[in-house]
Parts: sequence; C-alpha cells; structure tokens
Amino acid sequence: MSVAHDDHYGPWTVEEVLALGEDRGQRRELMGDMLLMAPAPGFKHQRASLRLAMLIDAAIHATGAPFEVLEAVNVVLPDGLFIPDIAVVDAAAAAEDPVTCDAEAVHLVVEIVSPSSAGRRVDRLLKPPYYAEAGIEHLWRLELVPAPSLVVCELEAGRYVERQVAEAGRVSYVEKPFPIEVDPGELVQPRG
Repeated sequence: MSVAHDDHYGPWTVEEVLALGEDRGQRRELMGDMLLMAPAPGFKHQRASLRLAMLIDAAIHATGAPFEVLEAVNVVLPDGLFIPDIAVVDAAAAAEDPVTCDAEAVHLVVEIVSPSSAGRRVDRLLKPPYYAEAGIEHLWRLELVPAPSLVVCELEAGRYVERQVAEAGRVSYVEKPFPIEVDPGELVQPRG
C-alpha cells in the first residue's frame, strides 16, 4: 500500500509513514501523530555522520560488544517514529534486516543538528524527550554551527543530563557508552 501526501488527511500512524516508501530526497518522521519532513542532509552533515559512525563502530569492535552502528534507520518509539543520524542497536535486532527497530534495542542515538532554525528546534528540543520516554540511555548531539562540538548526554531520572562537551580543535575522550577519542572539528573537514 502506498499513501500519497496530498491524499492524506488527519493524524498519521507509523504504518502509514512506512507505507510512503523509501525516499532518499527527504526524511519522514512521526512525532506523535504529526508527520515531519526534512530534506536530505548536506555534505558537512553526511561527512560528520559517516566519520562519527566509523569511530563508534571501531570502539564497539574493540570491546567485542554485541552492537551494530547504523546510519539513518527507522526507530519506533512509544509515540512516534524517528530517524536518528546514527543509532547503536543490539546486533540481534539488526541481524534480520528489518525496516524498523524498536527503541528497546537502541543504546545510543546521535542527532547532527540541522542548520535550519526549525531543524535546530527539532533536534535540540523536540526529539530528546521522545528518546528519553523510550528509555534510550545515551544521546549525543553534534552541533555544526558556529563550531563543531559534540554534546554527550545520559538518561537520568527520565531526562537527559549533559555529561560532556567535546569541542573542535581538541581531542576529547568520551567514555560512555563506548570509549572513543574525537575531535569534532575533524569530523567535518573536507579531504584533500
């Protein structure tokens, strides 16, 4: 079943959003019953996502933990469907090649803050409470403007508490949930 945006009236469901199919030109997320659409991210965003995912993947591999790092996958929450830029999920949950992943299988989400004012509000203010309600233990937020910084948060008493801020131009050690060394500035630098 395929549902066109123009033919839809009223609240959305996870099933209806998934029925829209894959679209590499935009992301479709569900906050409550409201459909959110955003254009595909830019090059700086994509570069940072890939490089940070590779750092996290190497850290997981070094510890032998049974997790997999995935970029831009559908995570089903108690009240919505989000596509975090990076998600660390139980390897068993990813092994069957699903279209979605339940939040219970997610240990870390990373949001790379959108440059638009609406995108910044969504990434900084609106998404974290949904992730917290779902019980996702770790949330990292990569800010790109004015200078790259990685904000490391951990779930405590139902809300995220900022534990660390890694700033561009300096290598920082992030201990949880997997130990990595990162300079946020290096995540966005073009090659050559």
